[in-house]
Amino acid sequence: MATIFTKIINGEIPCYKIAEDDKYFAFLDINPVKKGHTLVIPKIEDDYIFNLDDDTLSGLVLFAKKVALAMESAMPCKRIGLAVMGMEVPHVHIHLVPMENEGDLNFAKEKLKLTPAEMNEIAEKIRKEL
Repeated sequence: MATIFTKIINGEIPCYKIAEDDKYFAFLDINPVKKGHTLVIPKIEDDYIFNLDDDTLSGLVLFAKKVALAMESAMPCKRIGLAVMGMEVPHVHIHLVPMENEGDLNFAKEKLKLTPAEMNEIAEKIRKEL
């Protein structure tokens, strides 16, 4: 059965897309810990990052780097944090989070509630920097 992320890739579920190529996809997290919190995923389904073959894993990280650099230009922050947890959705995903301090990568804290207009504005800002 397709994961929610595969359904997003296929356009079955809407998202705030940041970037896409033939192998990877990036979109805003709908439950962000910080404004600009983005998920980067491979288009192939696997539930554990270290199951990916070396080319797919390295390609995923390089794609995430491109997105992170665009985020850094678009979102005021000291740096972009990266986290791989993989427990919530059984599809490999990297979290990219604009950070001011280490507490910004605390996924246990209350998530932000952003309007669709705010999400669209953030996505557009990041896309412009790609």
